[in-house]
Amino acid sequence: MHLKPACATLLCLALPASAVCAEGGSESLEASQATAIDRYITAEMARERIPGLEIGIYRDGHAVLEKGYGLANVELQVPVAPTTLMQSASVGKQFDATAVMMLVEQGKVGLNDSIVKYFPGAPSSWHAIKVKNLLSHTSGLAEYETHERIQPGGVFDLRMDFSEDELIAKIEAMPIEFEPGDKWAYRNTNYVLLGALIHHVTGKFYGDYLHETIFAPLGMNATRVISERDIIPGRSSGYAIDGGLLKNQKYVSQTFNSTADGSLYFDVVDLEKWDRALYGTSLVSKSTLERMWTPFAINNGQPGPTGYGFGWTIADVNGHRVIEHGGAAPGFACTISRYVDDRLTVAVLTNLDANHSEPGYIERVVAGLVNPALMPKLTTPIKDSHPEIAAHVRAVLKAMLEGKDVSADFSADAASVLAPTYIEEVRGALPANWQDGTFVLTKREDTAGMLASVFRIGPAGDSRIVGVGTDASGKLKALVVRVDPDNR
Repeated sequence: MHLKPACATLLCLALPASAVCAEGGSESLEASQATAIDRYITAEMARERIPGLEIGIYRDGHAVLEKGYGLANVELQVPVAPTTLMQSASVGKQFDATAVMMLVEQGKVGLNDSIVKYFPGAPSSWHAIKVKNLLSHTSGLAEYETHERIQPGGVFDLRMDFSEDELIAKIEAMPIEFEPGDKWAYRNTNYVLLGALIHHVTGKFYGDYLHETIFAPLGMNATRVISERDIIPGRSSGYAIDGGLLKNQKYVSQTFNSTADGSLYFDVVDLEKWDRALYGTSLVSKSTLERMWTPFAINNGQPGPTGYGFGWTIADVNGHRVIEHGGAAPGFACTISRYVDDRLTVAVLTNLDANHSEPGYIERVVAGLVNPALMPKLTTPIKDSHPEIAAHVRAVLKAMLEGKDVSADFSADAASVLAPTYIEEVRGALPANWQDGTFVLTKREDTAGMLASVFRIGPAGDSRIVGVGTDASGKLKALVVRVDPDNR
């Protein structure tokens, strides 16, 4: 088994590497806060096996801490710095949404325009889709990034290059899943189309338009569209954990590394400038920002279930309003959260795939270490009326890790859980001596015929969350091991 050497390497990587404070630096934080942040991030990187991480903490649009931890390139042992470029993934959608709203303010785009105005070759089923439906993920368009569609040989094979016209034609051939505005469903397809819309209206590739109207005016000199071919100083490598081992990210073609659903490089130094601009009106008016930061109402007059506006999600943390967005790309995961009531922003960028990296958990705890009123509440154990589920999961995990056949314990649609690579990932995710403790139930609900249970296992300070789904017969439909946000 090759897991132990990999774990040892990643434990070393989790130590602060080239940790650099912002100008004014951690003096703006209490010494105890800065120490607690270092301790927490170092421990969490080890738990999650994150090679490299960047954090930016901003008050009123000015950095109080910009810091790098671990390695930007494992093979060359290059440390992460605050200027290391990470991929934005879907965090990039907020820039695209802002660019569209700039065009709205200029009268060049209407939120109530049918998108057929910008895609004249679109099918008749697109006539009811409006620009605001793309911005808010209420268009009803199908997701182009499904496993079936993006795998080798699929319609949107991520290894292949297509022209923008070819890409749009492929999207136009996909089905409509529901009437525009009837539901909310996050679809990267919407923002691919918004990038093409910007191109149609301005005559410029959306990335060039972002540079000219947002990045350059704000002095975001490092932020740009991804390019594997260009020489880009400070670029981080991306990583995934596959079969329990750290691997380089899978190849993605230039086509899918340059679409507007989140294909940017940025760093926490540039994000400070972005955060500062959002307190003012240099890009769009206050009324436009408030519209972007208001949950979009679907056709029944109610806001969507996630509180999504235009390029941002609006949420509540302990009664404090937060405007945020996360992102996941091959080899990278990140998040930015703006606690507008507190005039505090936290950005966390990592170079590990989102199946194993949890920047959203890290961000929440860091925000709480800066302002205790924001600290996530500890999960409260609940009474377990079905103790047989925990006993079953414990037995299955033990048998699985001993190499025994556990297929009879799983439903027919859970085959992926039994793959050898997945078993190795579970082995690496479980805490040491996990069998010595009890399975503590923290959540249970019945959804769509599946009983979902969430357990905490492992010792205090190094616990994990085990999520399972069981069907009516007691067979397992899902089994995942994730980090425990209560480790802090």
